[in-house]
Amino acid sequence: MLKNIILMGPPGAGKGTQAKKLVTGFNLIHISTGDMFRDAIKAGTELGKLAQSYIERGDLVPDEVTIGIVKERLAQDDCAKGFLLDGFPRTIPQAEALSELSKEIKRPIDVVINIDCDKDELIRRISGRRVCKSCGAPYHVETMRPKVEGVCDLCGGELMQRKDDNKDALEVRLSHYVHDTKPLLDYYANLGLLKTYDGAMGSEKLFDELTKLIKGE
Repeated sequence: MLKNIILMGPPGAGKGTQAKKLVTGFNLIHISTGDMFRDAIKAGTELGKLAQSYIERGDLVPDEVTIGIVKERLAQDDCAKGFLLDGFPRTIPQAEALSELSKEIKRPIDVVINIDCDKDELIRRISGRRVCKSCGAPYHVETMRPKVEGVCDLCGGELMQRKDDNKDALEVRLSHYVHDTKPLLDYYANLGLLKTYDGAMGSEKLFDELTKLIKGE
Protein backbone atom coordinates (compact mmCIF):
# COMPACT_ATOMS: atom_id res chain seq x y z
CA MET A 1 0.00 0.00 0.00
CA LEU A 2 1.16 3.53 -0.79
CA LYS A 3 1.32 5.48 2.46
CA ASN A 4 3.58 8.53 2.08
CA ILE A 5 1.68 10.91 -0.18
CA ILE A 6 1.93 14.46 -1.55
CA LEU A 7 -1.41 15.98 -2.56
CA MET A 8 -1.52 18.80 -5.11
CA GLY A 9 -4.22 20.67 -7.00
CA PRO A 10 -5.54 24.15 -7.83
CA PRO A 11 -8.08 25.97 -5.64
CA GLY A 12 -11.54 24.52 -6.17
CA ALA A 13 -10.42 21.16 -7.57
CA GLY A 14 -11.60 19.27 -4.49
CA LYS A 15 -8.22 18.77 -2.84
CA GLY A 16 -9.50 19.63 0.64
CA THR A 17 -12.38 17.17 0.42
CA GLN A 18 -10.12 14.35 -0.76
CA ALA A 19 -7.53 15.13 1.90
CA LYS A 20 -10.13 14.59 4.63
CA LYS A 21 -11.34 11.35 3.04
CA LEU A 22 -7.83 9.98 2.57
CA VAL A 23 -6.65 10.87 6.06
CA THR A 24 -9.70 9.20 7.61
CA GLY A 25 -9.92 6.26 5.24
CA PHE A 26 -6.26 5.27 5.44
CA ASN A 27 -5.38 6.52 8.93
CA LEU A 28 -2.78 8.96 7.58
CA ILE A 29 -1.28 11.95 9.36
CA HIS A 30 -2.40 15.13 7.57
CA ILE A 31 0.47 17.60 7.45
CA SER A 32 0.26 21.16 6.14
CA THR A 33 2.95 23.81 6.36
CA GLY A 34 0.66 25.91 8.57
CA ASP A 35 0.20 23.01 10.99
CA MET A 36 3.93 22.32 11.04
CA PHE A 37 4.81 25.91 11.84
CA ARG A 38 2.22 26.09 14.62
CA ASP A 39 3.37 22.77 16.12
CA ALA A 40 7.06 23.70 16.00
CA ILE A 41 6.41 27.13 17.52
CA LYS A 42 4.20 25.65 20.23
CA ALA A 43 6.82 22.99 21.03
CA GLY A 44 9.49 25.69 21.28
CA THR A 45 11.98 23.93 19.00
CA GLU A 46 14.93 25.97 17.73
CA LEU A 47 13.52 25.87 14.19
CA GLY A 48 10.10 26.83 15.56
CA LYS A 49 11.58 29.89 17.27
CA LEU A 50 13.42 30.81 14.08
CA ALA A 51 10.25 30.45 11.99
CA GLN A 52 8.32 32.57 14.50
CA SER A 53 10.86 35.37 14.20
CA TYR A 54 10.21 35.57 10.43
CA ILE A 55 6.43 35.24 10.78
CA GLU A 56 6.24 37.99 13.41
CA ARG A 57 8.14 40.34 11.08
CA GLY A 58 5.73 39.51 8.28
CA ASP A 59 8.47 37.88 6.21
CA LEU A 60 8.30 34.61 4.30
CA VAL A 61 9.95 31.73 6.13
CA PRO A 62 13.09 30.73 4.13
CA ASP A 63 13.23 27.32 2.45
CA GLU A 64 15.93 26.00 4.76
CA VAL A 65 13.83 26.71 7.85
CA THR A 66 10.67 25.27 6.30
CA ILE A 67 12.55 22.15 5.19
CA GLY A 68 14.04 21.73 8.67
CA ILE A 69 10.58 21.88 10.23
CA VAL A 70 9.24 19.36 7.70
CA LYS A 71 12.07 17.00 8.62
CA GLU A 72 11.30 17.39 12.33
CA ARG A 73 7.63 16.62 11.72
CA LEU A 74 8.07 13.67 9.35
CA ALA A 75 10.57 12.06 11.72
CA GLN A 76 8.00 11.89 14.52
CA ASP A 77 6.71 8.44 15.44
CA ASP A 78 3.12 9.04 14.32
CA CYS A 79 4.25 9.49 10.70
CA ALA A 80 5.55 5.91 10.56
CA LYS A 81 2.07 4.69 9.58
CA GLY A 82 1.87 7.14 6.66
CA PHE A 83 1.38 10.83 5.98
CA LEU A 84 -0.34 13.18 3.56
CA LEU A 85 1.67 16.32 2.74
CA ASP A 86 -0.58 19.24 1.81
CA GLY A 87 0.91 22.59 0.73
CA PHE A 88 4.49 21.34 0.63
CA PRO A 89 6.65 21.35 -1.40
CA ARG A 90 5.95 24.59 -3.27
CA THR A 91 9.28 25.01 -5.07
CA ILE A 92 11.80 22.76 -6.84
CA PRO A 93 14.46 23.33 -4.12
CA GLN A 94 11.87 22.26 -1.51
CA ALA A 95 11.02 19.17 -3.57
CA GLU A 96 14.68 18.23 -3.96
CA ALA A 97 15.30 18.71 -0.24
CA LEU A 98 12.20 16.67 0.61
CA SER A 99 13.45 13.84 -1.60
CA GLU A 100 16.75 13.73 0.27
CA LEU A 101 15.38 14.08 3.79
CA SER A 102 12.59 11.55 3.24
CA LYS A 103 15.18 8.98 2.20
CA GLU A 104 17.38 9.96 5.14
CA ILE A 105 14.61 9.24 7.64
CA LYS A 106 13.57 6.16 5.62
CA ARG A 107 10.13 7.51 4.78
CA PRO A 108 10.36 8.13 1.01
CA ILE A 109 7.49 9.66 -0.96
CA ASP A 110 5.43 6.89 -2.59
CA VAL A 111 3.18 8.95 -4.85
CA VAL A 112 2.26 12.52 -5.80
CA ILE A 113 -1.47 12.90 -6.43
CA ASN A 114 -2.43 15.87 -8.58
CA ILE A 115 -6.15 16.69 -8.73
CA ASP A 116 -6.66 18.78 -11.84
CA CYS A 117 -9.79 20.50 -13.10
CA ASP A 118 -10.97 22.56 -16.07
CA LYS A 119 -10.57 26.30 -15.48
CA ASP A 120 -14.23 27.09 -16.21
CA GLU A 121 -15.34 24.45 -13.71
CA LEU A 122 -12.99 25.86 -11.06
CA ILE A 123 -14.44 29.33 -11.60
CA ARG A 124 -18.00 27.96 -11.37
CA ARG A 125 -17.24 26.14 -8.16
CA ILE A 126 -15.39 28.90 -6.38
CA SER A 127 -17.42 31.90 -7.53
CA GLY A 128 -20.56 30.12 -6.26
CA ARG A 129 -19.19 29.62 -2.76
CA ARG A 130 -20.90 31.35 0.14
CA VAL A 131 -20.11 31.26 3.84
CA CYS A 132 -22.02 32.24 6.97
CA LYS A 133 -20.66 35.43 8.56
CA SER A 134 -21.52 34.13 12.02
CA CYS A 135 -20.64 30.44 12.17
CA GLY A 136 -18.60 29.91 8.99
CA ALA A 137 -20.85 27.17 7.58
CA PRO A 138 -20.20 26.65 3.83
CA TYR A 139 -22.78 26.86 1.04
CA HIS A 140 -22.89 27.00 -2.75
CA VAL A 141 -25.40 28.79 -4.94
CA GLU A 142 -25.85 25.70 -7.15
CA THR A 143 -24.86 22.58 -5.24
CA MET A 144 -25.40 23.41 -1.57
CA ARG A 145 -28.16 25.98 -1.32
CA PRO A 146 -29.55 27.15 2.04
CA LYS A 147 -33.25 26.61 2.76
CA VAL A 148 -33.75 30.38 2.70
CA GLU A 149 -31.65 32.36 0.22
CA GLY A 150 -28.89 34.32 1.93
CA VAL A 151 -29.62 32.84 5.37
CA CYS A 152 -27.62 30.15 7.18
CA ASP A 153 -29.59 26.98 7.95
CA LEU A 154 -27.63 26.42 11.16
CA CYS A 155 -27.61 29.76 12.94
CA GLY A 156 -29.68 32.18 10.83
CA GLY A 157 -26.60 34.28 10.06
CA GLU A 158 -26.09 36.21 6.86
CA LEU A 159 -24.32 34.44 3.99
CA MET A 160 -21.46 36.21 2.24
CA GLN A 161 -19.00 35.71 -0.59
CA ARG A 162 -15.35 35.91 0.39
CA LYS A 163 -13.37 38.62 -1.39
CA ASP A 164 -11.04 36.11 -3.05
CA ASP A 165 -13.88 33.87 -4.25
CA ASN A 166 -14.86 36.09 -7.18
CA LYS A 167 -13.92 35.41 -10.81
CA ASP A 168 -11.26 38.13 -11.13
CA ALA A 169 -9.46 37.13 -7.93
CA LEU A 170 -9.59 33.49 -8.93
CA GLU A 171 -8.05 34.24 -12.33
CA VAL A 172 -5.05 35.73 -10.50
CA ARG A 173 -4.82 32.80 -8.06
CA LEU A 174 -4.97 30.25 -10.87
CA SER A 175 -2.34 32.12 -12.84
CA HIS A 176 0.02 32.02 -9.85
CA TYR A 177 -0.78 28.37 -9.24
CA VAL A 178 -0.02 27.32 -12.81
CA HIS A 179 3.19 29.36 -12.88
CA ASP A 180 4.45 28.06 -9.54
CA THR A 181 3.23 24.47 -9.76
CA LYS A 182 3.95 23.32 -13.32
CA PRO A 183 7.70 22.92 -12.66
CA LEU A 184 6.85 20.75 -9.64
CA LEU A 185 4.47 18.58 -11.65
CA ASP A 186 7.17 18.13 -14.31
CA TYR A 187 9.73 17.31 -11.60
CA TYR A 188 7.59 14.55 -10.09
CA ALA A 189 6.50 13.27 -13.50
CA ASN A 190 10.16 12.80 -14.41
CA LEU A 191 10.62 10.79 -11.20
CA GLY A 192 7.68 8.59 -12.12
CA LEU A 193 5.75 9.58 -8.99
CA LEU A 194 3.00 11.77 -10.46
CA LYS A 195 -0.58 10.56 -10.85
CA THR A 196 -3.12 13.09 -12.18
CA TYR A 197 -6.89 12.79 -11.76
CA ASP A 198 -9.81 14.86 -13.03
CA GLY A 199 -11.43 16.69 -10.12
CA ALA A 200 -14.63 17.08 -12.14
CA MET A 201 -15.49 13.37 -11.99
CA GLY A 202 -17.27 13.78 -8.64
CA SER A 203 -16.08 13.44 -5.06
CA GLU A 204 -17.13 9.82 -4.48
CA LYS A 205 -15.86 8.50 -7.81
CA LEU A 206 -12.56 10.34 -7.35
CA PHE A 207 -12.10 8.87 -3.88
CA ASP A 208 -12.79 5.40 -5.30
CA GLU A 209 -10.07 5.97 -7.91
CA LEU A 210 -7.60 7.21 -5.29
CA THR A 211 -8.43 4.25 -3.06
CA LYS A 212 -7.54 1.85 -5.89
CA LEU A 213 -4.27 3.70 -6.45
CA ILE A 214 -3.25 3.63 -2.80
CA LYS A 215 -4.21 -0.03 -2.37
CA GLY A 216 -2.38 -0.95 -5.58
CA GLU A 217 -5.50 -2.43 -7.17
